Amino acid sequence: MDSKTLIDAQFDRAVEIVQSLPKTGPIQTGYEEKLTMYSLYKQATVGNVQSPRPSVWDMLGRAKWDAWAKHKDLDSYEAKWLYVEALLKVSHHDSAGTYEIHSPC
Repeated sequence: MDSKTLIDAQFDRAVEIVQSLPKTGPIQTGYEEKLTMYSLYKQATVGNVQSPRPSVWDMLGRAKWDAWAKHKDLDSYEAKWLYVEALLKVSHHDSAGTYEIHSPC
């Protein structure tokens, strides 16, 4: 398995984990961590932000846009790798075990 295929598999698994987490589950993230995860996901899956920056009245939209724009020109595979690393950074051991990201092979 080449490195790009491995990164794709790890990213896909990380996205599955994040999407399946309950709001009050074993992995909790702060506001900045959520913005980081969001922005890396968008950069990995969409590329550079193309939409105009939201108005000052749309604080959440503007924060998300700003976080995404920080990753301008970041390669998709590097964004995927950083997303996986961000998930690993916020995950922690709980009584049921740990979340692990495995290659599908």
